Amino acid sequence: MGEKMDIGEICNRIVIFATEEMSVKEAAQLMRDQHVGSLVVVREAPIGRVVTGIVTDRDIAVIAVARDFDPQSLRVADIMTADPVTAKPADSVNDALTVMRQRGIRRLPVATDDGVLVGIVTLDDLLEIVAEEMHSFVQAITNAHKREMRVRG
Repeated sequence: MGEKMDIGEICNRIVIFATEEMSVKEAAQLMRDQHVGSLVVVREAPIGRVVTGIVTDRDIAVIAVARDFDPQSLRVADIMTADPVTAKPADSVNDALTVMRQRGIRRLPVATDDGVLVGIVTLDDLLEIVAEEMHSFVQAITNAHKREMRVRG
């Protein structure tokens, strides 16, 4: 890809988050209301919201619902992925894609070295960027072909 683009530049900085104490039912309702498939789990700290986990709609379906747990008494901490992989704001798009591919994940919280939540980036976000880059390649090829046709008649 052309110019280096940092994840911190492209991540969504409006992150819907949960706390470990939140019930799974509350988390599911929050996902529904906000139209998201995951929640970054945070702990409030003097330095900011520190990432402690991530919970997805799949976690809720596979762990809570399929095993017939009570979603009101079950807590997010019971089903979340603790200490999730995160990206640093200065990581490149390529770095993020590599991590996501290696770990088999679709969502990547972006956090500082201290673990403070900065944003989130998803495979959909990265696909959009890669598609724009591919479109630029196609335009360059098309323009080169048009130029050649003009020059050679």
